[in-house]
Amino acid sequence: MRRKKKYFKREAGVPDPLVYSFQRRARFGEVDAMAVMWHGHYATLFEEASTELRRLGGLGYEDFFSAGVYAPIVQLHVDYFSSLLLDELFTVKATMLWTEAARINIEYTITKEDGTLAATGYTTQLFSSASTGEPCFTLPPLLERQQQRWLAGELGGGE
Repeated sequence: MRRKKKYFKREAGVPDPLVYSFQRRARFGEVDAMAVMWHGHYATLFEEASTELRRLGGLGYEDFFSAGVYAPIVQLHVDYFSSLLLDELFTVKATMLWTEAARINIEYTITKEDGTLAATGYTTQLFSSASTGEPCFTLPPLLERQQQRWLAGELGGGE
């Protein structure tokens, strides 16, 4: 059975998820000969939403470089429900969920203008040292600072 909305467990007593969304249309260069968005572009849409969500939360690429850490995606999952068509308006929503681990868990929904669910998915990023490539088994200071701001309510949130 394909999951449609929630991929990561919601824990009681943790901060609300951080959410970012944007709206746009399916572009000519993103569709195939049948005017259907090519399946590989959904990962690009996820990346566009997650990049901005992380940046707003102090976890942008420049922040990673400055802190000497990487956060590569180690899992990417997409469930497709209804194809996006050429020039169709849609909304991409990224939701970052709180975790105590040295990782970033983000869930995604892509919804058509009429409310139809087009796709859902998730990514998991794990932190590693930029100098050694070794995984971080404890929270890197960059993530600790972000979580302190999240706990203090400085990052918004709400789902």
